[in-house]
Amino acid sequence: QVQLVESGGGLVQAGGSLRLSCAASGRTFSSFTMGWFRQAPGKEREFVAAINWNGDSTGYSDSVKGRFTISRDNAKNTVNLQMNSLKLEDTAVYYCAAKHTYGSSWYRRRSDYDYWGQGTQVTVSS
Repeated sequence: QVQLVESGGGLVQAGGSLRLSCAASGRTFSSFTMGWFRQAPGKEREFVAAINWNGDSTGYSDSVKGRFTISRDNAKNTVNLQMNSLKLEDTAVYYCAAKHTYGSSWYRRRSDYDYWGQGTQVTVSS
């Protein structure tokens, strides 16, 4: 088992920045690929970004590429999502997810992930 707790959400104006963090506990963090997803009201939960076990491979959705950066610190058991140039359409609940794997890949499907956090609200205002 692994427990995931997100933090860093809040209200920000369009064009601003936020940094989300996800703290993991319970198992060896470096054996997990980590991902960020988001869900806006009335919409499906969608992939945002992912990072492999040692951080040398990352992936992003087209909607956030160039604006968001995912990173991890295996010594601190955390994964972060730096969000810049925020847009109104980035408003959503953001979820951290973990997939136990010994591979070097990252994953974009919700069904690939084994564990989920409770989510943190990000609201972008005009």
